[in-house]
Amino acid sequence: MHTPTDEQIHAADTFRSGQHLALQAGAGTGKTSTLCLLAADTSRRGRYLAFNKDIARDAAARFPSTVQCRTAHATAFAALGHRYANRLNSPRQPAWRTGQALGIRHAVRIGDQEISQRTLSHNALRTVTRFCHSADGALARHHVPRLRGLDLPADHRQFADLVLPFAAKAWADLQHPDRGVVRFEHDHYLKMWALTEPRIEADFLLLDEAQDTNPVLEQVFNTQREHAQLVMVGDSAQAIYGWRGAQDVMTGFDAEQLTLTRSFRFGPQIAEEANRWLALADAPIRLKGTTSIPTEVGDVDHPAAVLCRTNIGAMTEVMRLLGQGHRVALTRGGQQLAALALAARDLKEGHRTHHPELVLFPSWGDLQDYTTYDPAGRDLQPFVDLVDTHGPDAILTAVSELTDETHADITVSTAHKAKGREWPTVKIGNDFPQPKDADTGANTANQAPEQVTDADARLAYVAVTRARHRLDLGGLTWSAPTQQTASG
Repeated sequence: MHTPTDEQIHAADTFRSGQHLALQAGAGTGKTSTLCLLAADTSRRGRYLAFNKDIARDAAARFPSTVQCRTAHATAFAALGHRYANRLNSPRQPAWRTGQALGIRHAVRIGDQEISQRTLSHNALRTVTRFCHSADGALARHHVPRLRGLDLPADHRQFADLVLPFAAKAWADLQHPDRGVVRFEHDHYLKMWALTEPRIEADFLLLDEAQDTNPVLEQVFNTQREHAQLVMVGDSAQAIYGWRGAQDVMTGFDAEQLTLTRSFRFGPQIAEEANRWLALADAPIRLKGTTSIPTEVGDVDHPAAVLCRTNIGAMTEVMRLLGQGHRVALTRGGQQLAALALAARDLKEGHRTHHPELVLFPSWGDLQDYTTYDPAGRDLQPFVDLVDTHGPDAILTAVSELTDETHADITVSTAHKAKGREWPTVKIGNDFPQPKDADTGANTANQAPEQVTDADARLAYVAVTRARHRLDLGGLTWSAPTQQTASG
């Protein structure tokens, strides 16, 4: 590790004093190195809770043996989940078959929409998942997902009242360790463990990626406050998973709030670009780049990665690059897009689709009308345009032509999936939204901040901080104080 910065030394001193600590760590500021610094300076026993298995494994190789590094799920499995091991590997089966076993036998009608047995079944199981991510003690109406086409509050209430009893039956079914009809998932035993109000035996707890913590884990973590020193580390400005139940728990955490602002990933030019988005996101930190790292913001003809805002934007970019003869990788593959393309093909051929996003549309024309005229459907408009331009078969062909990252000329990713990654050169995709009054090259990000939402500013911050040496603002060029210089 490099010589600790003043901020890292301050964090170590605060930790040594026994205070609870929230550490806002900007992109590339060495948060894991800092946590290792804290842990190495004490003989007390610690637990490090990571976002996923890969992070936990990497951390285990760096932390002293006094710190146990695990995911929250592994911790819950050791305490309670192992009792359900027989059910965890049960074969997959369609949701409608599970629903049938729970008593969902026929379709129902709400307003002018027919809700199929399959859709009821799927949403009963999704309701259980949403409950498992929450800090709630019991299933409730707000756990029932909203369904496209049932946009009126009264229609959703009716739908929720139909789904909730079946979700309750599914949850009751999951309580049996050796038998049951519902497929048992890892989130199920995590929630069961949380409901026991567990005590984690440790002198201190380190929670990584705290800005993306589900409420269920936040609740477990906070209840350890009486017997363990709590340390949260993360970056509030990288809280980009709100749509799936995660929430930034850092800013409201009752603890000493400290920051890490020196980025060891890039130099001052990219730090300056990051800071414009941090200001728009009203984030608690601003970054300083490392002057010895050569970095530029300018045009990049052959970037290592192109980062897009949406899956559809990423697929559009993939098809463009494949058309130019490049070998292209798409982060985490194209399965989601292939599923949407198959659903589009069904609708175009006059068949209903079972895709959960499109299940209520009887035809492609109905979906086109929905995306054109209904505000709730605007996020699907790029997908409809992609299908209308290329056709479902061309999208499926493009997915089949993808290469893995080790053999690709260029990697395409959404900014969400690029989180935690970095590349030497990055170009921003063209699907980042431009505020209505933004002229290319105008200082929009400074002149009209109300036009850029917090969520979009955070996503842009994540995207621009993935580059180590050269950043092409691409689809974010409109936000730059001056036009990019055409070099490189």
